[in-house]
Amino acid sequence: MSNQPDLTRSDVIKLIALATKQLQLVGVNLNGVDLSYLNLTGADLTNARLINADLRHAILSGAYITKANLSGADLTNAFLRWSHLCNTNLTNANLSGADLAEADLTGANLTGANLEGANLTDAKR
Repeated sequence: MSNQPDLTRSDVIKLIALATKQLQLVGVNLNGVDLSYLNLTGADLTNARLINADLRHAILSGAYITKANLSGADLTNAFLRWSHLCNTNLTNANLSGADLAEADLTGANLTGANLEGANLTDAKR
């Protein structure tokens, strides 16, 4: 397994522009990639690796981020409303100011995560 990301920020932007349906990034290595401010609404990031990724202000509403690894990721002010984060590793992730309203966090590991100012209204845990 390579430590290098499978895609760059530019690659993801191109995929978003070309997508005609739900963006499929299942199992993709995006460790450390800057995805800040991108619209990833409804994307399938199941089993993706996003360790230390920059997702500040990213729009991930309704995204499938199940069993993904977001340890150390920066999700400051990210929009994660209605997202599926079941069994996701969010260890030491920064979720300050993130909107997680109605998100499914069943089985998610939030050890050491920063949830200051996060909206967890009706989030499932």
